[in-house]
Amino acid sequence: MNKVRIVLIVVVALFILLGLGLFNLQIIRGGKNRELSNKNCIRLIPQLGSRGIIFDRTGTTIVDSRISYDVMVTTLNSQETDKILSEVARLLGADFKNIKAAYKKNYLSPSLPVVVSRNIDLKKAIALEEERIDLPQITVQPRPVRNYPYNSLGAHFIGYLNEIDRWRLTRLADYGYKTKDIVGFGGVEEKYDYYLRQEEGGLSVEVDHRGRMSRTLGFEPGINGKDIQLTVDLKVQKLVDKALAGRKGCVVIMDPNSGEIIAMSSSPAFNPEAFVEKNNPLVASYFKNSDAPLINRAISGVYPAGSIFKVIVAAAALETKKINLSTTFVCPGKMLVGRGEFKCWSTHGPQNLIQAITHSCNVFFYHTGLLVGPEAIHDCALKFGLGRTTGFELANESSGFIPSPMWRKVNKFKNWFDGDTANLSIGQGDVQVTPLQVVRMISVFANGGYLVTPYITKAVDNKDMSRYRKKSVKLKLNPQTIDAVRKGLRGVVSEAAGTANVLSGVGVEVAGKTGTAQAPPGLAHAWFAGFFPYKEPKYAICVFLERGGPGYYSSVVAKEIIDGMVKEGLI
Repeated sequence: MNKVRIVLIVVVALFILLGLGLFNLQIIRGGKNRELSNKNCIRLIPQLGSRGIIFDRTGTTIVDSRISYDVMVTTLNSQETDKILSEVARLLGADFKNIKAAYKKNYLSPSLPVVVSRNIDLKKAIALEEERIDLPQITVQPRPVRNYPYNSLGAHFIGYLNEIDRWRLTRLADYGYKTKDIVGFGGVEEKYDYYLRQEEGGLSVEVDHRGRMSRTLGFEPGINGKDIQLTVDLKVQKLVDKALAGRKGCVVIMDPNSGEIIAMSSSPAFNPEAFVEKNNPLVASYFKNSDAPLINRAISGVYPAGSIFKVIVAAAALETKKINLSTTFVCPGKMLVGRGEFKCWSTHGPQNLIQAITHSCNVFFYHTGLLVGPEAIHDCALKFGLGRTTGFELANESSGFIPSPMWRKVNKFKNWFDGDTANLSIGQGDVQVTPLQVVRMISVFANGGYLVTPYITKAVDNKDMSRYRKKSVKLKLNPQTIDAVRKGLRGVVSEAAGTANVLSGVGVEVAGKTGTAQAPPGLAHAWFAGFFPYKEPKYAICVFLERGGPGYYSSVVAKEIIDGMVKEGLI
């Protein structure tokens, strides 16, 4: 019994002590504690790093970040909120309704400052800081934002930034992405977003009842994203963008030996800077524009190949030995195939292979295509990388299409006729290619028979990416085939009657092929694909003008670009 009594006494004593403690906290010291609670509160202020810089092949900055200023408000009670927001609106010269709407939209927690205005200029930021003595609830927070010093230059391979959408969030949630994150859309910004994106840090501070900082509790700095170096040459890119301005189409310049993209331009273009500012009306105009400025025509657009496809037919004919360099067909300006009359754009008379490439003679290639057959042409086109994606690292690359009798039978339940072969022989009918595929195809004749994989990223965080690239594939082509086609391509430029003779006056030997691809209704598409210097090629080029008319006009654009490269000592 004594032990039980002792235990009861101890328990009662503990409850008495606990009661006395509560009485002391709530009654004796309650007023003081409430005062301290009202005067002090912890606030979390985000600290952002900068997104990684994008450089060109020479180390010149293409895209970086600049410092922007956001206005944040911290309030302890609802009574003072409208007063503080009204002062912010007055100092910014903004509408109070917009400021209050931003406060409601961005409010997350009492411990977090609320952003009420973004991207204010430096003068306004200084004016707000000067008011902090009387309005400590207002904070001006520096924030790095994407900076595009060259506006729309290279926009399609760069991409743009925007708030993450539901589709991307679903895919990327496991990698630390969350709602309202700013991520890359299209181009390098999207492909390498995980490397380019910065990590958020934070500053934890204690503030009094007026929002004034009492002390710092903790600090973790933001971490900058990793830098990326591209294979693009900014000087060449400027020349390409200038030559393409005001036209609809694209230009791709590539190293035919390695697959490095030297320049890639699609027009019309867009300015990625427009996406930095929320609700910019320019963004809506991009999506509504029927000319589709957000589409990268170089990799996503598919078009009939026209006469540039003749190099495939020539290679197939020589490889299958259906013709040789002595084979001649007479061009009277037209040819009867089945019941249909197929025309040539001129009357060329007797033509051998090299002459037919030089003059782009349709009749010669009608005859040749019928000898070779559609299956062999189809197989040769696939061999040169057409009808499938190139393996380029950026998203949304189209595969194009090369038709065949089997495809026609299975998918359309129709037979293949000689007229279909004639159309295929000059790159018409159901043939669909991308400009990137075309520059890759023409590179086979520049580099001696290798099919390269195009790429645009040189290094990530100073680590060379070349070891991760697919190796070039050596095509099983007879060297005489490559040599014969090369001579024809050189004649296109060097001969007076060549279809790209306008390029003969540039300060470097160019070889190439023009193409006029019919796409009714409307004007034809204009193509030029070639390489230079002729003897030791360093560059392959494809110029495509959507609804540009005869292929001659694409060779004029190519001339402007190559002339500029020669004058600037880039060749």
